[in-house]
Amino acid sequence: MTSEPSTRLLRLGVLVLSGLVLLVPMSSSANADPALPSPARDSAASSIITIGDSVMLGARWVLKKDGIAVVDALKNRQASAGSALLKKRGSSLPMNVVVHLGTNGTFTADDCTGMISAAGPTRRVFFLTLAVPRRWEAKNNAVIRECVAAHPGRAFVIDWNAMVAQHPKWVYSDGTHLRPAGATGYSRMIEQAVAAAS
Repeated sequence: MTSEPSTRLLRLGVLVLSGLVLLVPMSSSANADPALPSPARDSAASSIITIGDSVMLGARWVLKKDGIAVVDALKNRQASAGSALLKKRGSSLPMNVVVHLGTNGTFTADDCTGMISAAGPTRRVFFLTLAVPRRWEAKNNAVIRECVAAHPGRAFVIDWNAMVAQHPKWVYSDGTHLRPAGATGYSRMIEQAVAAAS
C-alpha cells in the first residue's frame, strides 16, 4: 500500500511535469532534439498533414516513418499553390496543417491568409520559417511571422530558420536541403511543435 507522503510526492511530480509542458509557448520556435522519441508516434500523428516543397520532400521518409500519413511535397512548388492544395482536400484535412513553402520564391500575405482560410476555422496551421540563402528569405520569414501574429490560436510559427542556424550541418552546402540528420531533426521539430499546441 502506498504511503500518504509517497502519494503526495507522486502528485507533485505530475503537477511539475504538467507545468513544464504548459510553459512551452505555442507560437514560438520548437527546440527539436533528434535523439528524443517523437511525441506524435501515436494516433496524434494521423492528425497532421504536411504541405511543402523540396525541403520537406527531403524529410518525407522520416515524416512517414514517424506516422504522418500525408506528406504532400513537391520540388519547385511555390507558396501560391498552397491555398488550392488545401481547398482540394476540403473536409478531409486533419486538425493540424503544416506548411513549408516559400523556398522557391515569394511568400505573400495573401498566400498565408489564403491557406489559413482554406484550412477552415477549426484547424491549426503551422508555418515553417525558411532557411534559404536567397534575397527573399528575410522578407518571406517576416510575412510568415506577421501573418501568424494576426491569427492567434489558428496559426503558429515553427522556426526552422533558427534551428538551421543552430545546426548548420543539418543541411547541405546549399544551405537549404536536408542531410539525413536534418531530416530527422526536421520531423521531430514539426511533431514537437504540433504536440505543444495541442
